[in-house]
Amino acid sequence: MKAVVPVFLVMTVVLAGASDTAAKADKAAPDPSVMVQAPWSVPDINTLPQDEWGRTVRYGRDLIVRTASLIGPEVSDPARRFAGNNLNCQSCHLQGGTKKFGLPLIGVFADFPNYRARSGTVGTIEDRVQGCMQRSMNGKPLPWDGKEMKAIVSYLQFLSTGRPVGAPTLGRGSGRMPELMRAADPVRGQTLYKQVCAACHGQDGQGQRVGRVGDAQGYAVPPLWGADSFNNGAGMDRLINTANFIHNNMPDGTNWTQPVLSIEDSWDVAAFIDIQPRPAKADLQRDFPNRMEKPVDTPYGPYADGFSQKQHVLGPFQPIRDALKRLRNADR
Repeated sequence: MKAVVPVFLVMTVVLAGASDTAAKADKAAPDPSVMVQAPWSVPDINTLPQDEWGRTVRYGRDLIVRTASLIGPEVSDPARRFAGNNLNCQSCHLQGGTKKFGLPLIGVFADFPNYRARSGTVGTIEDRVQGCMQRSMNGKPLPWDGKEMKAIVSYLQFLSTGRPVGAPTLGRGSGRMPELMRAADPVRGQTLYKQVCAACHGQDGQGQRVGRVGDAQGYAVPPLWGADSFNNGAGMDRLINTANFIHNNMPDGTNWTQPVLSIEDSWDVAAFIDIQPRPAKADLQRDFPNRMEKPVDTPYGPYADGFSQKQHVLGPFQPIRDALKRLRNADR
């Protein structure tokens, strides 16, 4: 019998075709067609009772949806300013972490503890939350035993109610589309950005505030770069993540079953976004202590494969994978 997150605890494209310039996706990636997938379902938070558990889970959801208003850098109480930007967690984890291929949180709790190549250690769900706080939110760690950490973890556990531990869930992540055989083109991407993205995110990528600067209301449309965006250690600063997220979710309202942007356009506009200036995270050289485990699109060194930083940022990525494979075989 498979282990599952206990229900009694009540606890996160198919592509019609590819462009001629696209190569097959990473062959090392799991093939959903041959894996047993846990069905997609979102537990109804409104069914929770008005008791301590229900209140804690709801507060966790609020922290995901209204991060800037509750723990952002503009909240009135300085002691509660944990996030370093005015993004909300759902700026990336769409619809409170419940949208398919919108970096959902469905099933996340059931993945932990697990080995994390970025740290080279086995990490807990709390470690993962702290990583988001210090990277995507460009802030500082939450108190490990504080109510915010307990609430977020409780919400993640709730979203994984009944999920088989370690089982893949179709819809997780941002999807996986074919990669380009060429480098992604940020110059072409800039033109696409002006045509498709700027109407919402702004010509300067600074998004749209809900209210005024200083009122802790965050953004109706998040900034994509600049001082109030995620830092360069965040997962969204990696091209493969960004391109797939854009393809399956943007413009806002796009569903993964009917993407608006082509595969090629998604790679290029993602390249333009990811090369823009953003906050710098300290000590990134400590990430991925085993350089052979470093993702091919990590935009910062050091690297084990001999390829340039530019190729790690823009691709093509298959030559890097091939080089890493040869290095691993040589070490055997």
